[in-house]
Amino acid sequence: MPDSAPDLTLTLHPRITDIAAADWDACAGGGNPFVSHAFLAALEASGSATGDRGWLPQHLALRGPGGQLLACAPCYAKSHSQGEYVFDWSWADAFERAGGSYYPKLQICAPFSPVPGPRLLVRPGSGLRPEALGQALVQACGELGLSSVHITFCEEAEWRALGETGWLRRLGTQFHWHNRGYASFDDFLGALNSRKRKAVKRERRDAAASGFTLKTLRGHEITPRHWQAFHRFYRATTDKKWGRSAYLTQRFWPMLGEALGDRVVLMVAERDGEPVAGALNLLGAEALYGRNWGAVADAPFLHFELCYYRAIDFAIEHRLPRVEAGAQGEHKIQRGYLPSPTYSAHWIAHQGLRRAVDDFLARERPAMEREMAALATMSPFRQEGCEAKGEA
Repeated sequence: MPDSAPDLTLTLHPRITDIAAADWDACAGGGNPFVSHAFLAALEASGSATGDRGWLPQHLALRGPGGQLLACAPCYAKSHSQGEYVFDWSWADAFERAGGSYYPKLQICAPFSPVPGPRLLVRPGSGLRPEALGQALVQACGELGLSSVHITFCEEAEWRALGETGWLRRLGTQFHWHNRGYASFDDFLGALNSRKRKAVKRERRDAAASGFTLKTLRGHEITPRHWQAFHRFYRATTDKKWGRSAYLTQRFWPMLGEALGDRVVLMVAERDGEPVAGALNLLGAEALYGRNWGAVADAPFLHFELCYYRAIDFAIEHRLPRVEAGAQGEHKIQRGYLPSPTYSAHWIAHQGLRRAVDDFLARERPAMEREMAALATMSPFRQEGCEAKGEA
């Protein structure tokens, strides 16, 4: 029970289903599907985020005197650092070599999903601030005997509030597309400089000429055969990139589709009626979130068409403010996805490790800011005055 909120009761839950979906979602809101009860429950029910895979659920709940859930957070006791996308292996290695035990640690995140969003979920009108949840997480970390607490891909407001109470703050970067009120994809193309505009047109034209049938499917339009095929695509990607077992099980995809319905958007390429490539997206209140891609066939620019351009089409049609295309990939810049900061906050119990990490982050943050500034200069968008010089 946080000292700043003595009337609250803190509990930890080994299953998301121990907390009523309506209560959890009243705190999470409906804006970001990755912290919804349905998404987290599908991860657990499918065997993807479970203790035997190094993701032991320890979901935090704060309740008021009457038992009402006032705040919560998706928490996991982790025995490794896989599936997080904010890399702390060097911290773990240094601590282990010095004789410490970095694992298990407490991870607050949407598993396997480098998607920014709220992590400290507070019911509107409760009066609770992020600092109260931060204090509760530190208490939970101590009660569980864990080394540290890591809140990854949190919102900037959470990051700043936790930093003011002594948490360590880390910056990262992703590439997001922002809708400037475009009426159509051609309208978006008109905002690009001439060279980039021609390149995008060529890539879309070549993808369309591949001989595949390209579709955007949503909700009930995605059938079991699509999910079976998509798991093959997913495995093809994970095996090629990392050569290890995939994080997400085959059961996860249809469970996700059933749980989230029309919030699931699948861009797919078919050959003779059979899916051969696909890009999975989840729909939030203000963004389309690109998550997984894979293929068992190849064609020029098919990846860009399914992952980036069709996502832009969808966002324009549905008047979404942005598309978030996941982690990494400077190649996204030339396709209209510009660098955007991401945030994580860290609390470390061991003072020596804490000082070392704090020193590292104090040097990393300005370096990351300089990198984002440099990446922004690669923008494909037309600059004011360039058209008059014949450059647009």
